[in-house]
Amino acid sequence: MAAGQSKYDVVIVGGGHNGLVSAAYLAKAGLSVLVLERQPQLGGAVQTVQVFKGVEAKLSRYSYLLSLFPRQISADLGLKFESRRRSIASFTPTVRNGQHMGLLISNDDEGATVESFRQLTGNNSEYLAYQRFNRLMETFAQKVWPTLLHPLQSRAEMQYQFTDDLALESWKMLIEEPLGIGLERILHDDRVRGLAFTNAKIGILTHPHDPSLLQNRTYLYHIIGQGTGEWQIVIGGMGAISIALEHTVREAGVHIETSAAVQHIHLGNDSTVEYTQADQTHTVQAKYVLSNVAPSVLNKLLVDATIPAYVDEGAVFKVNMVLKKLPRLKAKGYTPEQAFNGTFHMDEGYKAMQTSYDQAMQGLIPDQPPGEMYCQTMTDPSTLSPELRAKGYQTITLFGLDMRAKIFEADNAGTRDKVMKSYMKAIDAYLEEPLEDCLALDADGQPCIEAKSPLDLEAELGLPQGNIFHDNMTWPFTDDAEQVGTWGVETAYPNLFICGSGAVRGGCVSGVPGHNAAMKVLECEGLKP
Repeated sequence: MAAGQSKYDVVIVGGGHNGLVSAAYLAKAGLSVLVLERQPQLGGAVQTVQVFKGVEAKLSRYSYLLSLFPRQISADLGLKFESRRRSIASFTPTVRNGQHMGLLISNDDEGATVESFRQLTGNNSEYLAYQRFNRLMETFAQKVWPTLLHPLQSRAEMQYQFTDDLALESWKMLIEEPLGIGLERILHDDRVRGLAFTNAKIGILTHPHDPSLLQNRTYLYHIIGQGTGEWQIVIGGMGAISIALEHTVREAGVHIETSAAVQHIHLGNDSTVEYTQADQTHTVQAKYVLSNVAPSVLNKLLVDATIPAYVDEGAVFKVNMVLKKLPRLKAKGYTPEQAFNGTFHMDEGYKAMQTSYDQAMQGLIPDQPPGEMYCQTMTDPSTLSPELRAKGYQTITLFGLDMRAKIFEADNAGTRDKVMKSYMKAIDAYLEEPLEDCLALDADGQPCIEAKSPLDLEAELGLPQGNIFHDNMTWPFTDDAEQVGTWGVETAYPNLFICGSGAVRGGCVSGVPGHNAAMKVLECEGLKP
């Protein structure tokens, strides 16, 4: 343990981005703060690393795009990082009547988008329907987004803001009925429906008519970011966020210990946190303890105390690659640069995703695994060395859906390899040349490709059963009268707060729970940020 102190105002368990957001706010308000991180580096899932030996290409290894990090947090903390719009929002390949086609949605050229819709569907009606669907989503986003950094509203208080016809329709679609009902009423093409629904399935097991409305809760967080729902590339990779936060917290005087694994938390007027580091056990006292680990993980650390904690099974599969060139497409009229610039939606048709969900729930690997790919380097080539940039290398990351943790339990390595091969086969179905032939080789002559199963994410990041949100997403309001006016971070204990994704309004790379936990501590202390 480096020179520190034995007692702090706040000890934060977990040095991911949310813990660092909390630390920055609290230190800037004059409190003494200690961050304990079990990994050798800070950042958690928000990392940019060189993955492959001898290949000077850095990848956002776990989290890929940014939408939900409020600009207010960046402004408050003086964070220096940039996110950039992609020229292409998405490309969706498909086969119709034996012909390879695609749906391209451009961020810069509406005419190209209209023409792509027309070629796929035969007329302009589905494009107009898609525009109407997006207006409904943006109407919802503009009303909910500003509430996330404030105390929780009741359902009725939030609903009161939805007054005109468009707003009321968006509320009904996203809050009151399964998302599939409204989506099917407005959209009619299978691929367009699938494109719209995919955000509802990110990392979890659900379907359009799930009566639990888990799909609605997951979906709304993916479409409200900045009031627009647009997902952008972070310049320098997602790790640039962690680097900016680390600079800010160190400048603010936060004490940080890495490779520091918390073992026990004893709650009291002055709580005690025990952790191991370099085979030695250390103990510190804290007035407040903030948890940036999953609630189920926190529960195991608490001594003589418990909190409600559920392990909701994850269903995500991640693949990271470096390509020496982009592969050619079977769909005519679209260049590789167009297809891979935005989100490449693969086998995410509406009916196909229902089938993949059904197979996953049977404990099977889906026959047509749905997934989406992202290219960092077409928008931000800075993560490549100048030499690789000149050669046309690109980084590609894949986010696979409906790959539940359960199927990996008997043989994680063997199943991981099988699933990765199934994704390679699925991608190749849309390409003129095998993706394997486009992979760069590392210093040992091995293809630059790695895969992460839900169990790998649990082992490496502490995500229970690979659930990237710690547990299932919550509504952005509360139905509990006692929670109204709270920050959604509170526990049954007056000095223990959740500052990570397991908080109400947690999940994704947002910093929202980190901000809200800090506001709770400052409220308890009678301080202003």
